[in-house]
Amino acid sequence: MHRYLVYVLALVLLPVSLALAAHWPAWYWGVGLFAAMALIGTWDMLQRRSVLRRNYPVLAHFRYGFESIGPEIRQYFVQSDLEDVPFSRQQRQLVYQRARNVMDVVPFGTLRSTYAVDYEWINHSMAPTSIPHHDFRVVIGAGCARPYSASVFNISAMSFGSLSANAIRALNKGAKMGCFYHDTGEGSISPYHRENGGDLVWEIGSGYFGCRDEQGRFSEERFVENANHDQVKMIEIKLSQGAKPGHGGVLPAAKVSAEISVTRGVPMGVDCVSPSRHSAFSTPVELLQFVARLRELSGGKPTGFKLAIGHPWEWFGIAKAMHETGLLPDFIVVDGAEGGTGASPAEFIDHVGVPMNEALILVHNTLVGLNLRDRIRIGAAGKVTSAFDIARTIALGADWCNAGRGFMFALGCIQSLSCHNDKCPTGIATQDPSRWRHLDPTDKAERVRNFHENTLRALRDLLGAAGLNDPSELGPEHILRRVSPIEIRSMATLYRYLAPGELIDRVPGHAVFREYWADARSDSFQPPARIAALRGTKLH
Repeated sequence: MHRYLVYVLALVLLPVSLALAAHWPAWYWGVGLFAAMALIGTWDMLQRRSVLRRNYPVLAHFRYGFESIGPEIRQYFVQSDLEDVPFSRQQRQLVYQRARNVMDVVPFGTLRSTYAVDYEWINHSMAPTSIPHHDFRVVIGAGCARPYSASVFNISAMSFGSLSANAIRALNKGAKMGCFYHDTGEGSISPYHRENGGDLVWEIGSGYFGCRDEQGRFSEERFVENANHDQVKMIEIKLSQGAKPGHGGVLPAAKVSAEISVTRGVPMGVDCVSPSRHSAFSTPVELLQFVARLRELSGGKPTGFKLAIGHPWEWFGIAKAMHETGLLPDFIVVDGAEGGTGASPAEFIDHVGVPMNEALILVHNTLVGLNLRDRIRIGAAGKVTSAFDIARTIALGADWCNAGRGFMFALGCIQSLSCHNDKCPTGIATQDPSRWRHLDPTDKAERVRNFHENTLRALRDLLGAAGLNDPSELGPEHILRRVSPIEIRSMATLYRYLAPGELIDRVPGHAVFREYWADARSDSFQPPARIAALRGTKLH
């Protein structure tokens, strides 16, 4: 009977409080409280949808209440400083400190166990260097009519629609102040991207937002209107993203505001659909032809694509198409399966796609093996928040890094995990004006600039300690990882790296290349015949 105790007490104490209120009016608070509990309990007993509420009238609601604030309780009272789910308190705190331009030093030694498996570090030099600047840059599209000199640390793809107007304003103004780029995300170029004039990388997804006709197909005429704007520095075709590779998306009609309608070129009152695949091309060769066409239409701006690695033969098919046709992207951005700001189905966020390290190494190795690495730049994104993250990523094969959630922390994100329900408490990932209007874009832009500036200063100091002069000098030999309590290996020995031209004359012993390279096709994304045959055996 203890299950009904609260409900029974409410029924008993209601008439008692009524009698007391007749003599002492202050007791009317008790009448209201016990009446509410009695009504809730009675409804719980009568309804049939929830067995828990029928078995625990009134009490069940306390369970629901605690469950609703479970993430906050775990984040503030339970999780350790190093538990990265998805980002640790230590990672967030570092971004907050650098964004606010306050002291970011750590007292009394590391909180990490230096003897734990997966602990990583960069070796220092007995002859450290003194680097006079921290504005490290990489030239993308050197052979283009309008090459771009990019910072080694930039804002990853986050669309207006996913982020609020003031969040976009702050990010772009911060990018302008710090001389780095701001990727638009596939939601196209909004008025808020244009207000402050920061450098833009225009991401074009399968919905062709900002460059589509009335049927949702790619429109050259509309592409040219946006692509030739001086603020747009590069064009990026999104093949897939780490948060939900191989999955399209739908912005419900109710969320398609007048601003989003104009920005994306879609009608109001209709669901805004991002298909799971592109309609402008269907083979690796056609993809590269599309890249070349966009470069031409944009007046010679660097053009490339972003992808999360999945089936190896599909990426190998693109690489073979490059080798066979000579049509090359100016850059490739590798998005890791660590996820991102995009809200995703649980199975996709947890179990689809190749993590950034392995995906980056595969892309880098393939281009090296085809003697194409010096002609194609590689960017990478996947939980980058610190200078060491940048150094490790560049050492593995990237030329520069992008960060999405790191810059969201700079805006004030508290990792409330409310990006998908329009209830972001900090006004960043919401379209509710009552929330985002309180975000001051001028103040937050300064924090975005500070985070970028201080992170690159830390990268400068890290490189100097290692005896290097530029991020381009980093290689896998510089990063070490503990693989057991008594064994340490450098990334150069932990991963297999190809020699220049190794793929041209033979198939290397590397397991993935040995298994899939020979069968990959430049004229199709379809699986090799032997893989397709294996699928057929499962039908019997």
